[in-house]
Order: sequence, then structure tokens, then C-alpha cells
Amino acid sequence: MSNIVDKYSTRGWYQSKNIRKNYNRRTLLPLLSIQAVQCLLTVCPLSPFVKTEEQIAAEQAWYGSEKVWLVHKDGFSLATMVKTEPGSLPEGKVKIRLEHDGTLLDVDEDDVEKANPPSYDRSEDLASLLYLNESSVMHSLRQRYGGNLIHTYAGANMVVINPLSTPSMYSEKVMHMFKGCRREDSAPHIYAVAQSAYRNLLTTRQDQSIVLLGKSGSGKTTNCQHLVQYLVSIAGSTGKIFSAEKWQAVYTILEAFGNSATAMNTNASRFSHIVSLDFDQAGQVASASIQTMLLEKLRVTRRPEAESTFNVFYYMMAGADSTLRTELHFNHFAENSAFGILPQSKPEDKQRSSQQFTKLQAAMKVLGVSGEEQKALWLILGAIYHLGAAGATKESLELDDMQFARHEWAQKAAYLLGCSLEELSSSIFKHQAKGLQHSTSFRGGPDEAGQGDSPKVTALECLEAMASGLYSELFTLVISLINRALKSSQHSLCSLLIVDTPGFQNPRMAQRRRGATFEELCHNYTQERLQTLFHERTFVQELERYKEENIELALDDIESSTSLSVAAIDQASTQVRTLARTDEARGLLWLMEEEAVQPGGSEETLLERLFNYYGPAQGENKGPSLLLKGEKPHLFLLGHSHGTDWVEYDAQGWLNHAKHNPAAQNAATLLQDSQKKNISGLFMGRAGGATVLSGSIAGLEGGSQLALRRATSMRKTFTTGMAAVKKKSLCIQIKLQVDALIDTVRRSRVHFVHCLLPKAEAVGGGGEPRVAHGESPDSGLMTLDVSLLRAQLRGSKLLDALRIYRQGYPDHMVFSEFRRRFDVLVPHLTKKHGRHYIVTDEKRAVEELLESLELEKSSYHMGLSRVFFRAGTLPRLEEQRDVQTRRNITLFQAACRGYLARQAFKKRKIQDLAIRCIQKNIKKNRGVKGWPWWKLFTTVRPLIEVQLTEEQIRGKDEEIQQLKQKLEKVEKERNELRLNTDRLESRITELSSELADERNTGESASQLLETETSERLRLEKDMKDLQAKFDSMKKQMESMEMEVMEARLIRASELNGEMDDDDTGGEWRLKYERAIREIEFTKKRLQQEFDDKLEVEQQNKRQLDRRISDLQADNEESQRNAQQLKKKCQRLTAELQDTKLHLESQQSRNHDLEKKQRKFDSEQSAAQEEVQRERSQREKLAREKDMLTGEVFSLRQQLEDKDLEMCAVNLKLEQLEAELQDLNSQESKDEASLAKVRKQLRDMEAKVKDQEEELDEQAGTIQMLEQAKLRLEMEMERLRHTHSKEIESKDDEVEEIRQSCSKKLKQMEVQLEEEYDEKQKVLKERRELEAKLLSVRHGDIETEKRLRKDLKRTKALLADAQIMLDHMKNNAPSKREIAQLKNQLEESEFTCAAAVKARKSMEVEIEDLHVQMEDISKAKQALEEQLSRLQREKNDLQSRMEEDQEDLNELMKKHKSAVAQSAQNLAQISDLQAQLEETMKEKQEIQEKMQALQSQLEFQEQSMVEKSLVSRQEAKIRELETKLEFEKTQVKRLESLVARLKENLEKLTEERDQRSSSENREKEQNKRLQRQIRDVKEEMGELAKKEAEASRKKHELEMDIESLEAANQSLQADLKLAFKRIGDLQAAIEDEMESDDNEDLINSQGDSDTDSEVEDRVDGVKSWLSKNKGSTKNLSDDGSLKSSRSVQPQTSLSLLFQQLLVSSPFGHLAALRFSPLR
Repeated sequence: MSNIVDKYSTRGWYQSKNIRKNYNRRTLLPLLSIQAVQCLLTVCPLSPFVKTEEQIAAEQAWYGSEKVWLVHKDGFSLATMVKTEPGSLPEGKVKIRLEHDGTLLDVDEDDVEKANPPSYDRSEDLASLLYLNESSVMHSLRQRYGGNLIHTYAGANMVVINPLSTPSMYSEKVMHMFKGCRREDSAPHIYAVAQSAYRNLLTTRQDQSIVLLGKSGSGKTTNCQHLVQYLVSIAGSTGKIFSAEKWQAVYTILEAFGNSATAMNTNASRFSHIVSLDFDQAGQVASASIQTMLLEKLRVTRRPEAESTFNVFYYMMAGADSTLRTELHFNHFAENSAFGILPQSKPEDKQRSSQQFTKLQAAMKVLGVSGEEQKALWLILGAIYHLGAAGATKESLELDDMQFARHEWAQKAAYLLGCSLEELSSSIFKHQAKGLQHSTSFRGGPDEAGQGDSPKVTALECLEAMASGLYSELFTLVISLINRALKSSQHSLCSLLIVDTPGFQNPRMAQRRRGATFEELCHNYTQERLQTLFHERTFVQELERYKEENIELALDDIESSTSLSVAAIDQASTQVRTLARTDEARGLLWLMEEEAVQPGGSEETLLERLFNYYGPAQGENKGPSLLLKGEKPHLFLLGHSHGTDWVEYDAQGWLNHAKHNPAAQNAATLLQDSQKKNISGLFMGRAGGATVLSGSIAGLEGGSQLALRRATSMRKTFTTGMAAVKKKSLCIQIKLQVDALIDTVRRSRVHFVHCLLPKAEAVGGGGEPRVAHGESPDSGLMTLDVSLLRAQLRGSKLLDALRIYRQGYPDHMVFSEFRRRFDVLVPHLTKKHGRHYIVTDEKRAVEELLESLELEKSSYHMGLSRVFFRAGTLPRLEEQRDVQTRRNITLFQAACRGYLARQAFKKRKIQDLAIRCIQKNIKKNRGVKGWPWWKLFTTVRPLIEVQLTEEQIRGKDEEIQQLKQKLEKVEKERNELRLNTDRLESRITELSSELADERNTGESASQLLETETSERLRLEKDMKDLQAKFDSMKKQMESMEMEVMEARLIRASELNGEMDDDDTGGEWRLKYERAIREIEFTKKRLQQEFDDKLEVEQQNKRQLDRRISDLQADNEESQRNAQQLKKKCQRLTAELQDTKLHLESQQSRNHDLEKKQRKFDSEQSAAQEEVQRERSQREKLAREKDMLTGEVFSLRQQLEDKDLEMCAVNLKLEQLEAELQDLNSQESKDEASLAKVRKQLRDMEAKVKDQEEELDEQAGTIQMLEQAKLRLEMEMERLRHTHSKEIESKDDEVEEIRQSCSKKLKQMEVQLEEEYDEKQKVLKERRELEAKLLSVRHGDIETEKRLRKDLKRTKALLADAQIMLDHMKNNAPSKREIAQLKNQLEESEFTCAAAVKARKSMEVEIEDLHVQMEDISKAKQALEEQLSRLQREKNDLQSRMEEDQEDLNELMKKHKSAVAQSAQNLAQISDLQAQLEETMKEKQEIQEKMQALQSQLEFQEQSMVEKSLVSRQEAKIRELETKLEFEKTQVKRLESLVARLKENLEKLTEERDQRSSSENREKEQNKRLQRQIRDVKEEMGELAKKEAEASRKKHELEMDIESLEAANQSLQADLKLAFKRIGDLQAAIEDEMESDDNEDLINSQGDSDTDSEVEDRVDGVKSWLSKNKGSTKNLSDDGSLKSSRSVQPQTSLSLLFQQLLVSSPFGHLAALRFSPLR
């Protein structure tokens, strides 16, 4: 039980609204007992907003006693302000009492900060603190950290304090608690940051990034792993290709190859990396990649004292098995190593490393790294170890002296690398001179480099360069293998980036007496750039946005970003190629590049120039500086994090980082040329791709489009402007890598996570291991170092960020987006403007929307293009929108379920009908089952169906196979097209990147050319100026030389004159001595004057120095006062802003309460109206009941009257029967009287029957009236229930009408589509008929060809017949046979003419059909237009019905609310009436008391009582009178309220009547529309029938045409055959008759005549086929002429003719035609 409470209360999870809800409802309550739940509820109250009286009293007491924080160097302490008299304390002092010991202290006002109530001690969001100050923030963080709550919201950011242990709050169960939650509904957690970024990515489709900031050892990499694990687990991936196990394997590999133990952290990351997760359209992870940069590769060979190399070396040396040890030559290790890589000595360390190596191998197997690839990695690592064991000769600067110190170890390294020892030695030592000379010539000019001293590189430095190059290539290969396992070809939409870099590092913090290295400077510089990005996003962009949108915001002066410390490192030079020392300020990286190539460059000159540019200023410009000199020459101090973290750097040997060493470049070539296939294969394959950018950024490969875009962006950073020239510089590469990182992150929406270090002694400096997972952390671990926490808070500027978050408007949306998103909260506006309303003024629409939402004016601000909200306002609107959306979806689901239920009911009705039909058929079947024919039918029918079913199945199988083949073909084509598209897109991306690189290179070259041109012009101008100065100085020098020459000549002439003439010499000597004396006197006088002036100036200087010192002291004092006043002003401003925010929160709370009060009043009034309406309905029903009772009473009276009449009729009937008996007894009466009596009897019987019928009708009427009475009484009882049911039925009717209309509309659309298809079919058939007619007309050519073929065949037959005619010269055919042939010819011609007539009639019918089709199409178009018009009318009616339905729904809602309100109002009215009665009673009592008091007053006045008593009585009377007046006013107010409620009730009833009348009108209009639709359907059915009849006629005509065409073809064939045979006979007869002597001549003439005759007949047939008119008659005339001219042949010729016909292809026709001949 205690464990459960500790887990869910001590750790603070109860403060989460969402997690508390999840645990209460889903997981916690079913698992705990009743006592545990009660205990848990006592610790974690479920309603944090409801306060007990004790809590309220404690808060009031807290506010009454002014609690403050006393800030001191050890932290802060809670105290109470003590009120003092004015003037008792000096100005700026206050008196406080400490809480822990009660000590009274007088402290400065600046050392005191306001404290928050205890309810804010564990506040989840620091922005929600009542008083925002440094001490309150640290107190909240300390309280939460003490309760194991390491995560805290800081406005839009997250603060995470490293717990130095692995808590149990990172599990899959906790992940699912945060899934799908909004940030406002979830507790502070690193999973909440991931969920917020993922939610924004899905909603905005914009790239997101999460940046982790903090010191080394603050848990950034661990949080990065948690972020990736959450995103992969929650988002999922297609096919589950990205699992948590795979990502765990990725981080296992990265930790092995990129982490090491440092002074700050036992497992510190030594590289920066970006994890890129690409998501598809469905929000799943489509692909992933990792980009690394700033790898600390020199750690392999050289590192600070007491620090280790990368973890993978220790893992491999401890965990390799015997086989791998033998391959790597690890059977025994070297005693020492030049790189310091030695096996671990402690057994527990070895065991842990061995386990980690096994884990590393398993991780590589998970990522698909094969055994050969792993072996290649181990071989390279082993070679690096053996290179360190081999070492190099010391103090060997000459080329020939550079070699290995121990060749046996070098031989092992060469073997592992797959090369010879000579190749390895040459790659390391032999290429140094050439490489260094080339490097120097590239960096400086050839003349400068040749004149200066060439740099000297030792053999050990060459060996270190080779080892670091090998490890750099190895690490790049590992990243490529990881990306190979993570990449995917799926389409991705947007990305989420997670940035993890090594944190701030300060060796002094870990009690290390050394300066920081250059690598630590690079990592600190990266953190500074990320802090600058945080400052830009949090302050600069927000303030610029406020300025653009005309929003005035009163904020304190925001301090500048970390640009000063950043500029001291990377400020660039405007002159790109000039590496000479100039006066232009440049950063440390640029100075290192210049000093590395300058002759005589050293670290001393580097630091001297750096301090000249960025050191503390002297004189008047003295100000703050972030760069200070150290105690030793090579040390300097740089202030990071706004000067809160001063790091001392040791610049010794830094220039070596700026020098190129070819050994490092030869490492890649050595690996590519390796003799071992597994090594060369890996590196040769990687050499072809652009996986490394300028040797710095690794992991740029990727298959997705987003990965290519990121790679292009990073390449652009290295190819634009100055980077295009400096990208090969080792120092400038550092800046370019960080630029690429910042540019990649800047393109996305950034979420910042600030990781804080709890205390300095727990960073791993002592070498103590972290607490393992599952162990309970020590209580000492949960304490905080307040001074360290304060420094981190000040460095990160979290308080300023919180202040601008609280005072500003952090949430903002564009007008149109806000209106579209939150328009659902105000449906009355949508109803007012309509669904298709086009908004012209978005700002006015948003203002109207905000007024309808009734938001507090101070909670939002309207800008020029967007609306801004205070923190928390937009989430509340989002919550309201979610509630409204859920309500709408619920209503929609209810409508859907109702529709499905109605459909199911209809289906059940159809099933019931089907069941009845089946039962009927079964009954019929029983009657005919014995019938023999039925048995035969039932036996035969399945056999037929089986055969048909098999054929259908076979056809369906064939169709399925065809569709499968077609589908496979389409899939194949689609895959090919997709591959081509991807390949082309990648090619386009590469070409565009290359084009951009070329363009950028060209731009940089043009910029360089312009700068060089301007520099050349400036230098030419300077040269001209110097030349002019040189000329003037030369002239002056010449004039001085002339003067000197003259002086020398004069001196020589003087000397000569002295020797020549003593008199002249004496005169000149006197002049000379006099001049000497004058000069000495002048010198003394000038010296005296100078001494006097110097003394005066010194006195003035001393006075000025004293004055300056006084002024400086005054200035410092004023600055201190100004600083104190500024701090005081800032503190007061912060307190004022906090008070203002608190006031705004109270105002918003009051506004919410007023809204609730207004809502309550409206509901109350509606309830009162409903009560009044119900009362009126009850009265109405009572009146109706009375009326019905009266009617029943009248009907009963009528029934009694009818009964009396019935009795009288019965008496009369009895009398008549008696008379009838008397008449029957009288026999003497005649038949006439008897008939008369009978007639009277029949009349009387008829009257009796009529009266009986009337009595029956009256009885039925009475019964009906009684039933009506019962029915009315029942209706009176259920009238209230039926009212609501009628409304629901109306809703259902409207819904059914709408559904039926939509269904009918769909049916009409289907019918229109079917008619359109039929029309298309008719048109198609028409075109086919026309094509057939054309084919018939154009078939003459084919007929001609066939006739020619028959002609040739006939000629051959005639040649054979001619041989037979030689034997039959004397015989001739008879006339009878010729006559028969003529008759047959005439019959064929008649048949042909009949066919022609039939063809013409068919053409006429076809034209008539065409006319009918055109009429049908016109009628169909008219119907379609009418249908479209009806459709438009129907849509308009549907829209109006929907609007009316919405109005009806609103009216019903108002009606229901009015009913409820009326009930409440009636109750309230009854209470008020009771109060009124009580007040009336009190009034009467008061009046009685007043009368009594007046009587007493009169009595007292008469008895001269004291005036004081009288005055008291008068005051009492006045008080009672005022109370009476108040009661009267209250009664009047209640009466007015009742009257107003009655008026509202009447209005509601009128509105309901209007709505019902409008609904009736709509129903009538719907009925009219249905009738119109029914008429249209009937017209459509008639048209369909007409079209079916036309199609049937058309089909019959087509059949007739086909039959006629067949008959026509047969007739044509017969006709041709007859013509040929007749021609043959005529030719034979002519040949026989003309000549008997010359047979050859006769035969030749016969042949020619026969040919001509046959051709004439063929021409005749062709003309008949073409003209179709009169050809048959002409041919018959020609035939008759021919036959008349011919002589009768012999009888034997008929036999020959028959043989010819039988042998021809038309023999079967000839047999029919010439059967009479036989």
C-alpha cells in the first residue's frame, strides 16, 4: 500500500489532469483495493479547483502576512516582512524576520523578492506563478525535483533537470497515456514535447524540430533517445520497419563509436547529430536518417589528462573472442601506446566492456550489418591501435628520419589495413613535404610562402593525423550503414528533426586545473549558436511581429543575445582572399587561419590580435567585455551564456588545428586501395556517393525526397558567398558546419528543451557510475545546487522568456484561419449569413466572431492581419471546439444509426414478405408434387442449369485471368513509372543542387572579383599618394643636401681664409664666437622657459588627475545608483506586471462568472415560461374535459328519449298484432279488405324495421360517444408525452421526406444515365446501318473482281467445250430448250427487279426511322431540361427545408428550455408568493406595531417622556417603513417578472404556430414536387417504351435488309451465271452456222465473239449494280436480240451446256434453274 502511494503521490504524478484521469478510469482503480483508493484520494484530490475552508483560510493568512525570499550567496530563504514606522530605517532598507529561526534583519530592498503561496510550490508551468522572480522559480523547481518531478513547463518551453538516475517514468504504458493528448491536458514530460511537435506536424503539415540545450551531463542525449522512442512507438511505421529495437540498436552503435568518458560526464557524446524522421500522409514514419558533424576525431590520438578515448576501443579489447583476437593480433597488448589506448585494468570494467561489445554486435546484426562488414570495422580499429603501439621517432623533422619506432606493430597495422609496410609508411611520412608545400601555397601567396619559414611537422603528428583520418572515415562509414538500415523509398510529406549536441563544458567546474581545449571551444560555440537561435525565436521575432501588427507591448529592456561571444569566435572578414594582418576585426577561427600560414605566426600573436579586437576597451570607451586574459601567457577567459559561465581556454598548439596534414587525406585513399576486399568494397562504394560534405558533415545519403532536400540545403551552406572559397579551411569548416545545422533547424518550427544540471559534484568528475535502471536513488541525489541552478537560469534567459510569454500574446492565428477553425462555436452566425456566404472583410468577421464568443477584451488583441491571444486563451477555445465537434459527431452518429435501423426494419419487412411468399410456394408445391410432368421438369431443370453454370464459371474464370493479367501489367507499368519518376526526381534534385552550387560559385567569384577590383583601385590610389609623398621628400632631401654642401664649402672657405689671412680670420672667428654665445644663451633661455612650462603643465595634470579621479568616483557612484535604481525599477515593474496579470485573471474569472449568471438567468426565465405554458395547457384541457362531459350528458338524455319512443312503438306493435288476430278471426271479410289489411301490416312491419334500425344507429352512436369520451380522457392523460413524440415524428417525417427526395433524385439520375446510354446505342446502330449501306454501294468493285475471275474460268471451260464441239458439227439445239432458257432468264430478271423495289422501300423506312430518332432525341433533350429544372427546384426546396429544419430544431430547443425554465420559474414564483405572504403578514404586524408605537408615542408626548426614547422609537419606525417600501418594490419587481414571463410564453406559442404552418406549407410543396416527379417518370417510361418499339422495328428492318442482301447476292450470282451460259451458247451456235470448212478460222472467230459477248454481259451487270434502274430490262432486251439473231444449235449442245454448268462454281444453282431440261 505504501509503495503505491509513494509511486503515485511522492513522485507527483497526481498533479497531471490527464494522467490522473487515465489512472482513475482505466488502470488504477481496478488494480487497487478500497483502502488504497481512499488513501490515494486523500493524497491526490480529484478536484484541484475546489478548495476547502482550511485551504482558503491558509491562503488568506498567507496574503495577510507578506512572505518574501531573502536572496543571499548560498541561495534564498523564506522570511516575513515586518512593518516599521516611517523614518525608522534608512532609505532602501527593509526589516524582515527569517522563518527558520525568527531572526530580525535589516536588508536591502534589492535582496528581497516576493514569495508565492504554498499552492504554487509544485506548479506544473512556471508561467502560472503569481509572482515571477528568480527565487520563486528556483523554489518551484527544487520542490518538484525533490518529489521526483524532473519535468516542468516554462511557457512554450520545457525544463528538464537531470535526475542522475533512471526513473520509472519512461515506459510504454506512460507513452500511451500521452498519445493523442493536447499539451494543456498532459503533465510536464519529455513525451509531452514529442506529442506536441507530432500534433503540430499533423495539423499544420509543417516541419518541426526539437532542440536540446544545456551543459554537458545534463541528460540531452538520454532525452533525445526518449523522444525518438516515443515518436516511433506512437506514430508507427508502414510494415513496422522502424521499431524501438532498431532505434535502440542505432543509439548503441552511436554510443560506442561517438561517446567517451570526460571530466564532465562518464559517457559524453563527442559529436553533434540531427535525427530526421520523415512522416507520410497518414502520420506514420516513412523514412529516417542521421546527419553528424563536429566529430572530435583527435580524441583517438590526443586527449586531456584522466580522460579516455572512444568506448569502442575498450569494448573491442575486452569483448573480442579468440578468433577475432587472433585476426586482430590482440593475443597480447603493448605496454605503452603513443595514443594512450590501453586495456582496462579493473575486472568490473572489463566485464562491463565485454557485455557492451556483445550488445554492440547484436545491434549491428539488427541493423543488417553483415559479418564481413563488421570484420572490416574491427580491422580498421585494430589497425589504429597497432599504429599507436608502433609509435614514431621523436624529434625527427627531416623527411628521411621520419619512421615508426616499433616496426613489428606497424607491420600488424599494415596487415590489418590490407597494404604493405612501405605503402603505409609512405602514406604517413613520405608525402609530407609536397603536401605541406601545396597547402602553404594555397593558403598564402607563392612569394610570401617562399620567403617565410616553412612549417615543420614531426613524425608523431603525421602518425596522429593518419589515425584520426582513419577513425573519421570509419565513423562516416558507420553513419552510412545506419542510414542504409533506416532509409526507405516511401513518399514522405514532412519531417521532425531532433538536434543533440555536446553541452557546455568547463573543466574548472569538475575541479580540473587545466584549460579547455579547442574541441571544447567548438562544442561551446555550437551551444552558443543554439542559444542565439533561442533568443531570436523567443524575443526578436516576437517583438518584430508585434511591431509589424501595430501591437504596443510594455516590456523591459531585453538584453542582447550572445552575439558578442559568438562574434569573438566566428566574425568574418570582408576581404576573402587577403590573409595578411589588417586592422579589421575578425573572429578567433579566422585569426587562426591567418596565423597558421603567416611567417612567424604563433599563439602569442594570435591572442594579442584577439585581445586587440575583442579585449576590454580603455579610456572613454570602456565597457563590459566577454574576453579576458588569463594568468599564464597561453590562457584566456571567454564568457559564455551572457557572461554567466566563464571558461578558461589554453591556446597552446591551437595553430596545428588550422594546418592541413596530407596523412589525414591519405587515409581515405589507403582504405580504398586496400587488398582486403571487405574494406576496399565498403570504401570504394562510399567514394562514389556524396555522403560527406567537405570532409565534415556525414550522413547526407538518403532515398527520400526530404533527405535530398536537406542535403541540398547543407551543400548550399558550403557553396554560397564566402563559404565557396573558405570551405576547405579546417577552421572555417567548423563555422560552416554549425551554419548548416542552424539553417536546417531554422526552416522548421522549433521546440526548445532546456536540460539543467542539478549539482556540480554529480557530473561524473569523481568517476562514480550513474545509478542503474531499477535501483532506488539515494536521497542525496535529489538535492539541488542553488548557485549552479541560478547560473543556468540566468544563462538561458528563461525568466525573460517567461515574462514575455506572460505579458505578450504567444498564440496567434491569421484571420481567415481563425474564422474557419472556430466558426463552429457560433452556429447562429453561420445561419445568419448562410452556408455559402463570401466573407469580404475577414477582420470584421473575426471581430463579430469574438464578440459572439464573449471573450474578455484583455485576453486577445486584433492585429493588422492576425488575431493574438494571451497564454491559455486559444487552448480553451480549442477545448470548446472539441466539445462542440464531439456533440455534432454524436448527433451525426445518431442520425446514421437511426437511418441504419430504419433500413434494417425495411429489410425485415421485405424478409417477412419473402417468408410469406416462400410459404405460399410451398403450399402450392404440395399440390403439384405428385404431377408427372412436374417430376420430369424438376429432374431435367438442374441438368440444364448445371451446364449453364459450368459455362458461366468457365467464362468468369477466363475473365478473372484476363483481369489478373491486365492488373499485373498495369502494376508493372506503374512500378516502372514510379521508379522512373523517383530516378528523374533524384536526378533533377542533383542537377538543381549542382546548378545552385555552380551559380553560387559564380556569384562568389564575381563578388571576389569585385572586392579584388576595389582593393586594387584602392591600392593604386594609395600607391599614387605615396609616390607623390616620395617625390616631395626626395626634393626636400636634395635641397637639404645642397644646403649641407654649401655649409661644407663655406666651412672649407673659412678654414682656407684663416690660413691665408689672419685679419680676415680673426673677424670671422669673432663672429663665430659671438654666434656661439648667442646660441648658448638662447638654449639656456629656452630651457628655462620649458622647465617653467613643464612645471605648470605637471601641476595642471595633477589637478586634472585628481579631478578625473573624483569624477570617476562620482561616475561610478552614479552608475551604481543608476544600476540599483534600474534593478529596483525592473523589480517594481515585474511586480506591477505580475499584479496586472493577476488582476486580468481575476477580471476574466469575473467575466466567466457573469456569463454563467446570465446563462442561469436565461435558463430560469425559459423554465418559468415553460411552467406558464404548461399551466395554460392544463387549463385548456380542463375546459375541454368539461365540454365533453356536457356532451356526454346530453347524449345520455337523447338515449333515454329514444328508449321511451321504443317502448311506445312496441306498445303500438302489440296493438297491431292484436288487431291482426281479430282480423284473422273474422272470416266474413272479403279478400279486398284482407289485402288492405295485409298491406297495412307490411307497412307497419317496414316502419318497425326502420325504427329498429334507427334504434341500432342510436345505440351505435351512444357507444361511439362513450368510446370518444374514453379516448379523450386518455388523450388528456398523455397529452404532454404526445407533444414531444409529435415533434420527433415530425423530425422523422422531414428526414424521411429528405431521404425519399434524395433517393428519387438518385433514381432519376440513374434513369437519365440509362437513357443517355440507350441514345448512344441507337446513334451507334444508326451509324452502323449507314456504314452497311455504304459497304453495299461500294461492294461493286469486289463484284467486278469476282466476275473477272469467273470470266477467266469460263474461258478455260469454253476451250474444253470447243474440243467437244468438233465432234458435234451436224447436231443443233432445239427451240424448246432455247425458249426454256429465255423463260428462266425472264424469271431471274423479275426477281432482281423485286429485290430492287424491296431495297428502295427499306431505304425509305430507314429514313423514317431516322426522323423518328431525331424526334425522340429532341423530346429527350426537352425532358432532360425539364428534369434539370426540377432538380434545381428540388435543391432549392431541400436547402429551404434544411434551413427550416434548423429553425425548427432551434425552436424546439427553445421550447424545451422554456418548459424547464417555466417549471423552475413556477417553483420560484411559489416561493416568492410564500415570501410575499410572509412579508404581508410581517407588514400587518409592522403596521400593528406602528399603531401601537404611535399610541405609545402620543401617550409619551402627553406624559412628557424623555426625548431620547422618542427619537429611538422614531428611528425604529423609519427603519420599519423603509423595510416595508423595500418589500413593496420587491413585490412589484416580481409582478413585472411574471408579466414578462407571460409575454415570452405567448411569443413562443406564436412562433411555434408559425413554424407549424410553414412546415405544413413545406409538406404541401413536397407533395407537389413528388407529383411532378411522378409525371416526369411516367413521361420517361413512355419515351422508353417508344424507344424500345423503335429499336424493335429497327432490328426487324435490319433482319429484312440482311435477308434481302443475301437474296440479292444469290440473284446476282445466278444472273451472271445465266449471262455467261447464254453467251457461250450464242457463240457456239454462231460458230457452227457460219462456216464448216475452215475450223481454225471459225474457232478463232468464235472465241473472239464469245469473249466480246461475255464482256458485254459483264458490263451490263456492272451497270445494273451501279444504277439500280432499268439495267435488267436492257440486259434482257440484249439477250433476246442475241437469241433472235442466233440459229438454233443441235440438241447435243444442251448436254455440253449442262456439263459446263455442273463444272462451274455455280453448279448447285444451275441444277435448280435448269432442272426442266433434264
